[in-house]
Amino acid sequence: MGAPPVAGGSRTNRTALLAVTCLGQFMVLLDNTIVGAALPDMQQRLHTQLTGLQWIVDAYVLLVAMLLLSGGVFADRFGRKRVFLTGVAVFTVASGLCAVAPSVGWLVAGRALQGIGAALLSPASLALLVSAYPVAQERVKAIGLWAGLSGIGLAAGPVAGGVLADSFGWPAIFLVNLPVGVVLLVAGARALAESRNPGAPAIDVPGTVLSVLGVGVLTYGLIEGGAQGWTSPVILGSFAVGAVVLAVFVAVERRRPAPMLPLRLFRERLFSVSNTAMVVVGFALMGSSFFFSQFFVYVQGSSLLAAGLQTLPSTLAMVVVSPFAGRAAARYGFRVVVTAGLALAGLGLLTLGAVHADTGYGNVWWRLVVTGIGFALTLSPLTGAAVLAVGPQEGGLASGISSTTRQIGAVLGVAVLGAIVRTGQSGGASFESGLTRAFVVAGAVTVATAVFTGLWLTRSAPTEPTDKTADAERPVRERELHHNG
Repeated sequence: MGAPPVAGGSRTNRTALLAVTCLGQFMVLLDNTIVGAALPDMQQRLHTQLTGLQWIVDAYVLLVAMLLLSGGVFADRFGRKRVFLTGVAVFTVASGLCAVAPSVGWLVAGRALQGIGAALLSPASLALLVSAYPVAQERVKAIGLWAGLSGIGLAAGPVAGGVLADSFGWPAIFLVNLPVGVVLLVAGARALAESRNPGAPAIDVPGTVLSVLGVGVLTYGLIEGGAQGWTSPVILGSFAVGAVVLAVFVAVERRRPAPMLPLRLFRERLFSVSNTAMVVVGFALMGSSFFFSQFFVYVQGSSLLAAGLQTLPSTLAMVVVSPFAGRAAARYGFRVVVTAGLALAGLGLLTLGAVHADTGYGNVWWRLVVTGIGFALTLSPLTGAAVLAVGPQEGGLASGISSTTRQIGAVLGVAVLGAIVRTGQSGGASFESGLTRAFVVAGAVTVATAVFTGLWLTRSAPTEPTDKTADAERPVRERELHHNG
């Protein structure tokens, strides 16, 4: 079975490609955490409530979740470099529009446009990297570096957001993307070599439309349910319509010769488990981090800058640990590392549920570190497992599915945990009590998933490989053997 063409070829070109793809993902990840740090300032200056803040976050996450699958297919079919640079351009322009938004409505629209750019940029970034490293073991290490180096954006976000929002106001957090975007466009045009999957399927228009409608309607119901009432006709109707549309989506995908979501991929045990766990990671990570800065500002009385610094241990732990997570999975096995990571993250969130207004920071920061380490041990191996399970030719599709499941989890996390906080307040409880319940729910779901992942993999694979690197490489080898017949 021939190896796919290597983008760039030489080690120098590979280094340049790694730098560009990491910077692109850095910009996307920076946007995830820098916005969270500025939410209190947005709430004050834009005169909005918790529902408005949820839409500012979820307008972006929702569009990413709805379009990532298409972005991965576009990258494989039309060229990964072309789609990557298009995503960078859209994201950069959208960031400028967000910075000048005069109201919550305009800001939400700009965030949605940012989501479109990220949905093109992110899967193309990983697909470019995968095509440059056709050897499975090298690809595992490269994905680990990509996740770790680009993950610096996660660590930089809270501090940068706190500094910029405190000094210049929330619009400054979007202006920071403009110079990064310009550098990416110039460097990417020169450093990246074009690659594509010649066997990529045609665009699945019915699948794309149905997935966008289904996820969008369900998200609307989750976010607005707390404000309009969970039993209101509009909310119940949105849940019913969303469920029906997604059921139709699955039925359509089963019958199409080239679906946007090939259900056959989920027959691969590693692919199925990794994406299931990724939903929970998105739910717990994004759902809890949405409230980190709000906890420090509204419960403990910190300034925006101080809150940004106080949330730093979690993201910094992720940056430090992420580059080693892929290697650990290759050495010790996917099941061991991911199960341990989910357990740590869940326990960290459960301990955050015991933090109160009078808890000293010396008894808070280590809980954030434990949570960050846990998520770092899961993100890179889960992404790598999903890509390795299908092979390099479908790298864009696999990375798109993996990122989509994480983003869907993130949408659910912000919506569900936000609803828990809001419902508690409407029942007379304080914001602090609502946060406590939200952190406990996120932690309990994550710990339960750790147990499920470990047991399900053990029962599904009674014969474990003796080679410690086999967990990462086995799906590729099995697929190659299948294709070679």
